Amino acid sequence: MLRYIVKRQNYICWDDFFMGVALLASQRSKDPHTQVGACIIKDKKIIGVGYNGFPNGCSDDEFSWEKPEKYFFIVHSEQNAICNCLDKKELIDSTMFVTLFPCNECAKIIIQSGIKKIYYLEDKYKDTDSVIASKKMFDAAKVSYEKFIPKKETLEINFK
Repeated sequence: MLRYIVKRQNYICWDDFFMGVALLASQRSKDPHTQVGACIIKDKKIIGVGYNGFPNGCSDDEFSWEKPEKYFFIVHSEQNAICNCLDKKELIDSTMFVTLFPCNECAKIIIQSGIKKIYYLEDKYKDTDSVIASKKMFDAAKVSYEKFIPKKETLEINFK
């Protein structure tokens, strides 16, 4: 007699998984003020991940983390995720999960790369000129953006 085992029911959905990857990437940031992560996907495959930090070769012990000086040096998570994508052609029609709504500089690079959908976790700078400009450019370029609503309230990672 065959016995069937019932599959596990409480697994995470794809979107929660991808935003979870963006959140995990944000934990790599050494920025004492804001940690941001991004995950780019296409066809349910991760094609790029990034977090905010200094460029390769620029020591985070030698450059300032103070505002506003750090803004001259920091590479944003969205920029790093795009740079970390091995095949730039895969970016066309892809989706980005990002923990903070993209600034205007990142919006330009997102649009130029061909990304067509943004899921963001927070929009805490929504009234700033930078984010207003981002939304205006996204709308003009037909890049959709949507606040991410998780299916699960928490994700747990335990190394035990």
